[in-house]
Amino acid sequence: MRVTNAVARKARHNKLFKLVKGFKWGRKNVYRLALNAAAKSGQNSYRDRKRKKRTFRQLWIIRISAALRAQGKRYSEFAFKMAQKQIIVNRKMLSELAVKDSTTFNAIVEKAYA
Repeated sequence: MRVTNAVARKARHNKLFKLVKGFKWGRKNVYRLALNAAAKSGQNSYRDRKRKKRTFRQLWIIRISAALRAQGKRYSEFAFKMAQKQIIVNRKMLSELAVKDSTTFNAIVEKAYA
């Protein structure tokens, strides 16, 4: 009697298809294409987990800079003055304040420039 690997193969394929669920065209249901797509998506995910941190920092700086420009001030000066006065508020919180609570943000800016 011949022994096959059908059950193990089916399980392996299903595990892969679970990873590529939602992909377009053959990448979701053709094993050879799905294998390549899963590898590529894994690489992209790994790379973009690192990139996300940079992107958010850029966004926060842009938001803070925009709020400061409305007051006629520059971000680089503001960051320097914050460091001089030892005001420790991270960029994420400053950007949230600039967007949602401008009075508090303005108070921090005045404190830094005072």
